[in-house]
Amino acid sequence: MPLPACGFASELPLDDLKGQPACPGVTGGAGTFRPPVRPSVRRQLELFHRSPSFGMLFLAAFGSGLGTWLAFVALTVDVFDRTHSGPWVSALLIADFLPMILIGLVFGPLLDRLSRRWLAVAADLARFGVFCALPFATSAAQIVTLAAAAGFATGFFRPAVYAGLPNLVDDADLPRANSLLQTIENATTTAGPLVGGILVSTSGPDTAYWINAATFVVSALLLLRIPGRLLQARPAQSRGHLRDLRAGFALVRHARPLLTVLVVWNVAMLANAGVNVAEVVLAKVSFHSGDFGFGLLVAAAGLGLAGGSLAAGPLLERRRTREVYGGSLALMAVGTALAAVSPNVWVAAACVVVSGAGNGSTVVCNALLVQRGAPDELRGRAFTVLMSSTAVSLGAGMIAAGLVTNALGARWVWGIAAAVLALAAALGLSLARGVDVAREAPEATPLPVVPGY
Repeated sequence: MPLPACGFASELPLDDLKGQPACPGVTGGAGTFRPPVRPSVRRQLELFHRSPSFGMLFLAAFGSGLGTWLAFVALTVDVFDRTHSGPWVSALLIADFLPMILIGLVFGPLLDRLSRRWLAVAADLARFGVFCALPFATSAAQIVTLAAAAGFATGFFRPAVYAGLPNLVDDADLPRANSLLQTIENATTTAGPLVGGILVSTSGPDTAYWINAATFVVSALLLLRIPGRLLQARPAQSRGHLRDLRAGFALVRHARPLLTVLVVWNVAMLANAGVNVAEVVLAKVSFHSGDFGFGLLVAAAGLGLAGGSLAAGPLLERRRTREVYGGSLALMAVGTALAAVSPNVWVAAACVVVSGAGNGSTVVCNALLVQRGAPDELRGRAFTVLMSSTAVSLGAGMIAAGLVTNALGARWVWGIAAAVLALAAALGLSLARGVDVAREAPEATPLPVVPGY
């Protein structure tokens, strides 16, 4: 694919390989013989054997994610029970993603200059401290403040993990590694709230806080077993904090894979915001299915997310990135559109599984595009810039979706979201043209010094 003069790993479109014999297959008069492909599940299990450090990261992400979503329910219930106020719950949700915006705008270069392993461990220990303090909070304001501190730590943890992942596994295994990591994150998104709801209803939020604190200790201990050099080739050299920030923004603007994610996923996030805001109204008002219907739609989305992210790795090994990316976004559009016109919540839930599968696959594509489109010394700030931009889009989309839902109803909001997702799919197919990265890419060269950067 065409690359800017920014020193990325070279990329080779699959079209350039046409006419060459498959390796290690043998070409003969009857065509090309290819060795049998090992079953997908077996290959995924072999990845843990080939890279024990990836196994540590996988378990750390599972424990951290399960505790986080378990505590999400506890935090929400705790704040609402203390205040019986929607604005306070909104403040809690804002406190969760607002720090990510700040990190992307101000602190992104730290993900490249400092040890990613120690940043992730420090984030876990900070969140451990926060959740040990939460049982002693006496007001909603204290809870929201502590939640913001936890959100700030999470804003360092996730980009550190995803920026370091390409150094833990062979490049050919990267799609499956992303697939497995995203699958376990999606599984915790489904299981965590369920377990949290049971815990909070039986013993109150404090038990959930203590359990979550323990998961962060386990996560930190697992991360300490990963050699620091495997999460980061070497710390990036700083040219001054402002120049480092500008280099990250310039990278996202000029690198085609990163620009693709910036444009496409920000458009898709506007649609996701509408779907999330109007989902409860769709279930309770449009389908008259009550709280059960809302829970059914959420569970269906979680099931689709897990299935889509699990399938994405094998798909990315067999198909072009643009085909999987555009197709996944199109699947989101189709599922959302069909759910909008469904006659009842059961049909809608089946459609939401489809859209969730597209969503799960798209997120894996996003991570892979960033990991292969940015050199290691700039990858951390690339993730933070993109995560902060999507957080802004999500917040803006939620504000707009609330107004449109009140004015037009949930079905119309989901229909509009489907149209926006169709636009994102078209953009993905167009912008991702030729971004398939060669499996064996040479080491990235340093970003050249540009005047003013």
